[in-house]
Amino acid sequence: MPRVALLFEYPTLLGGERSLLASVERLPQHQFLAFAPQAGPLADALREHGIECFPSPLFEENGERLPRPLAASRLIDAVQSCGADLLHGNSLAMGRLTGAVASGLSVPCTAHLRDIIGLSKTAIADLNGNARLLAVSDATRAFHVAQGLDQNRTVVVYNGVDLDRFRPGRRAPHIRRELGIPEDALAALTVGQIGLRKGWDVLAEAIGLLSEAWPALHVLLVGERYATKAETVEYERSVRAKFDKVLPGRAHFLGSRSDMPELMSAADLLVHPARQEPFGRVLLEAAASGLPIVATNVGGTPEMVEDGVSARLVPPGDATSFAQAIADLLSDADQRARLGHAARRTVEARFPAETAARALAKDWHSVLSEPRPSGSAGQLETA
Repeated sequence: MPRVALLFEYPTLLGGERSLLASVERLPQHQFLAFAPQAGPLADALREHGIECFPSPLFEENGERLPRPLAASRLIDAVQSCGADLLHGNSLAMGRLTGAVASGLSVPCTAHLRDIIGLSKTAIADLNGNARLLAVSDATRAFHVAQGLDQNRTVVVYNGVDLDRFRPGRRAPHIRRELGIPEDALAALTVGQIGLRKGWDVLAEAIGLLSEAWPALHVLLVGERYATKAETVEYERSVRAKFDKVLPGRAHFLGSRSDMPELMSAADLLVHPARQEPFGRVLLEAAASGLPIVATNVGGTPEMVEDGVSARLVPPGDATSFAQAIADLLSDADQRARLGHAARRTVEARFPAETAARALAKDWHSVLSEPRPSGSAGQLETA
């Protein structure tokens, strides 16, 4: 039974963490342990899954981040002492670290690529130290291979979704009662971290264009701001002010929520105005729920849903097109139903969590069967 060590950077439980946990809980033939912050939603979820959680080698006990060479050295010691057969980084940043320490370990390293961002030559070299890189979409893989990632070790493993937890026909009237939304009012849902990439400023502008024609529309905004940079703090303040102006009393900022299936059942459509999206988990969950989707045509999104068939896809940053697509669905219940049904059929066929788990296990098993390069478990270069 392979023993896999999972490396996480932050204590939050967001799309990347949920996607990995959805797979590992379907792999009973593996043993898992995790290096992660010891408190927070992620640590709670790991324990709920029966995954032993070791202190993160990235931080001091007081939460101060360690210099990279010291963190790398501690990671090597932790992996060697825990008896793992494989080390997996669950993000691009953690993949840089696993790749950098790979030559100092006697076990192989793999990592997920969940971002589409420009990388330095040093970052590319770090990532290429992994035995396998798992991109969440073809778009993500192509972007990074074009930057210099080794195409032979970079593969696509799509995220999957729990088709029982997210399904059409659920009823959650308590959500609307909680928020004071009339049962006959239309409601749009958006989910994501509060930051420029998720495009909530574009959504606010689009809603403003719709406010006269749809004066009873409600918008549910689920997510938090985790970045503390001044520009991100100002971005959140500006977005909230815009929604308060265009949708007074009907913009519901809900923060982080654990009842996503119920929230989706309370909404009439999902709106996702992201400027970039490697392979959005919320889109998978909405599609599984049979919720009609308006999203931007970026990243891996068109690999999941097709414009006019299982979603409406519009150019990023285009508030007018976004508003028109939303208005089209608000005014056409039949179209909402048709798109929702088609999206559900798509995820049933291509993106069940079980399929994602099998693909992940297949790549891990392939890596474990490959001979280790000579010189592995040598001295890590920390300069």
